[in-house]
Amino acid sequence: MTETYVIGVDVGTASARAGLFDLKGRMLSAAKRDITLYREGGSIVEQSSSEIWDAICAIIREVVQGAGVSPEQVIGLGFDATCSLVVMGEGGRPLGLGGGDPFRDIIVWMDHRAVTQAERINAIGHDVLRYVGGRISPEMQTPKLLWLKENRPEVFGEAWQFFDLADFLTWKATGDLSRSTCTVTCKWTYLAHEARWDESYFRSIGLGDLADEDFVRIGTRIVETGTRLGDGLTNEAASAMGLKPGTAVAAGMIDAHAGGIGTVGIDGKPTENLAYVFGTSSCTMTSTTEPVFVPGVWGPYYAAMVPGLWLNEGGQSAAGAAIDQLLSFHPAAEDARGRAQTAGKSLPAFLAGLATAKVETLSETVLAAKGLHVVPEFLGNRAPFADPHARAVIAGLGMERDLDSLIALYIAGLCGIGYGLRQIIETQASHGAGVKRVVISGGAGASPLVRQLLADACGLAVVAPLADEPVLLGSAILGSVAGGAFLDVKGAMRALSAIASVYEPAKGKIGDLHQERFISFTRLQDVGRGLSRPGA
Repeated sequence: MTETYVIGVDVGTASARAGLFDLKGRMLSAAKRDITLYREGGSIVEQSSSEIWDAICAIIREVVQGAGVSPEQVIGLGFDATCSLVVMGEGGRPLGLGGGDPFRDIIVWMDHRAVTQAERINAIGHDVLRYVGGRISPEMQTPKLLWLKENRPEVFGEAWQFFDLADFLTWKATGDLSRSTCTVTCKWTYLAHEARWDESYFRSIGLGDLADEDFVRIGTRIVETGTRLGDGLTNEAASAMGLKPGTAVAAGMIDAHAGGIGTVGIDGKPTENLAYVFGTSSCTMTSTTEPVFVPGVWGPYYAAMVPGLWLNEGGQSAAGAAIDQLLSFHPAAEDARGRAQTAGKSLPAFLAGLATAKVETLSETVLAAKGLHVVPEFLGNRAPFADPHARAVIAGLGMERDLDSLIALYIAGLCGIGYGLRQIIETQASHGAGVKRVVISGGAGASPLVRQLLADACGLAVVAPLADEPVLLGSAILGSVAGGAFLDVKGAMRALSAIASVYEPAKGKIGDLHQERFISFTRLQDVGRGLSRPGA
């Protein structure tokens, strides 16, 4: 019997990646292409859908060739992507956002140009907002659409379709305009538990045009993740990817949620596991059997990640990016970065190696950060405060300029990320969405030191999955269901994911130290939020 395979594609903030998997969850080959990020000022961030599509086609060809399999052996393809807004002209023509480049047609998830629109929407207080933690974020799509209408009316009027990036990719691959339950429920205010858009919400916030059109520009057919779309790959897409026309393509999902699919079923207990995707930003995903409303935490969303379960989604707008930003301030960073490059490592990975060489246990590295505290909210607080105006606080800096002080700053920053994670976990638990362990994925969370410090800081065991690339595995799981290898997503999750290691939280003196540091963290955070409020 001929072996069959599936491909997962992940489009992150800075790169597109593909992985080819067998039906036991083993990744046989991988490929990556960087993608351009266009920044203007402090809030505008854009990309090109054409560039991303070309990158995807190239890496899919590469993973098939790298694994030495034939295109006929690939039975399914799954996509995940950042929750970025793609603006398409008639028939799929790139529609520039007004900056002069017609190919810059994506407002990236981290773009905060719509803060004012988000605040106006929140002031209305529509009942739909109950399903986004009570306050909509400028990272979501309706504030961005409202910004477009008000600031680029010609672009808004000319647009044929507004896509979440994952839905754009599946349309480009299949010609099917269906949207994924994951994308439109989490980022567009679709009410999946009632299978409808709320017309009154769109009219109340100033987007009644979309309701007048029966929502044809944002999605009229909403399908469960993993659903096979159209007739599979079109001839044109198959030729560009080097695959067989008709190859099954699954309804996709947001990148962090793919990480959840690749991890929370790791022991068959998805409601006990919090998926923590630690990348440029972080995302926390908690599955429950009944809806749980948590102020400041997005959701509850029905069937947005695991079919049949409700999802609460928190996270940190800057996580891996916060560590990079933090380290860039230090006088020793440039020299250390050069040494890291010579060693073939990123700066955080290089510092992690130096930090762990100085201690007997990973938990003891926190001692290096004595007196140094970081609230790493450089891009606001996504959860549990839903405060885009919050900013970072660093306390305890001295005049040191050496490598040891850079390591101390790195450790303090990681602890700050962990304490923010603890706040999300405790806030959710107080409202009825408790978890027993954290399952980690994402490139910024690959280090054993990072995993141990997060466990120590948040107070729960951190579980590392066997899969090296759980986000890619999550997308491949969707492709395996679309390709008919498994009956449903839950069955594929059980079959294709497994535990590699468990990091238990520190007890005794180290545990007590983290409790003291957490109290300091919350005090600094309160002060910082007061100082960064509008008008302060």
